[in-house]
Amino acid sequence: MTVGTIYHYPPELFSLLIDAIPLLARSKKDVLAFFRGAGMKPSQMIDVEEAFTNDRKSINKYEMARRLLTILNEDGDDSLTVRRQLLRRVVEFEDFTRCWESDVLPAKGLVAEIQRVINVKDSFTRMAQAKEQATQARQNQRENELSSAAKLARETRDKIATAKERLFALFADPDAHKRGKSLEGALNALFAAYNILVAEDFRRIGANAEGVLEQIDGVIEISNELFLVEMKWWAEKLGPGEISQHVNRLMMRAGVSGLFISNSGYTPAALELANDVLNHRLLVLCTLEEVVLLLEREGDLLDFIATKVRSAKLNRLAFREIRK
Repeated sequence: MTVGTIYHYPPELFSLLIDAIPLLARSKKDVLAFFRGAGMKPSQMIDVEEAFTNDRKSINKYEMARRLLTILNEDGDDSLTVRRQLLRRVVEFEDFTRCWESDVLPAKGLVAEIQRVINVKDSFTRMAQAKEQATQARQNQRENELSSAAKLARETRDKIATAKERLFALFADPDAHKRGKSLEGALNALFAAYNILVAEDFRRIGANAEGVLEQIDGVIEISNELFLVEMKWWAEKLGPGEISQHVNRLMMRAGVSGLFISNSGYTPAALELANDVLNHRLLVLCTLEEVVLLLEREGDLLDFIATKVRSAKLNRLAFREIRK
């Protein structure tokens, strides 16, 4: 038999306890001791104890039990442990020689009835628990079916947040050279968070010891289309020369597009050259400020790049500024 499922005494059980406890306790002092033994606080018993002390005839054992039980029942979770312990003392009561001889049989009957009520309540509780467990199992199954997607989405959000912090931290670095070198890693981390990064920065070395023939800051893939990425953190706007270098890398590879990200923007001549390149190869220009604004408004990087690609293909504009 368990009594852990009893949180508040329901009316039937409450009445049975009022009838039973006075029979299990020979005297009024024993009633008080019965409640103290269950852990009832002295501050909860003071009124009943004072009534007993001032005039023993003014209160009987049944009224004492009723008032003390009412206090425990109305005390909510604070007296949960005491209520359980008190009930346990009743249902586990065995030494009926401590009762008045005339009270033994009624006391045994009330204890047995309380045990029955608790068992019935426990049965309903177990059925309710079984129903709840079945409901929980179905819910767990649904959650498991969605957990992979939810976990992936959560991991992606965390990666994006980390990449965002890494990128934003660059603006506080006073070392311009270090800041420019760190930009590649920060943006590649952002691409990786969106699962579009194919390769980070790499160098192509000459086979005859010519040294570094070219350096590419990164490679991403969107909708089965490869983009060579170039990133620049310069103080001045980029001119046609910087654009031309990136275009040359594109022309050396069939079917490859280009993405250029500049912190300082582009000169009119650079924009004109980029638009001319669109006659031969897809080239998209972007500013670092656009990326920062995108992250601040928690936009989607893939949608952002896709919008620029559509503008380049349909409007023949390599640079379409997106600020919101």
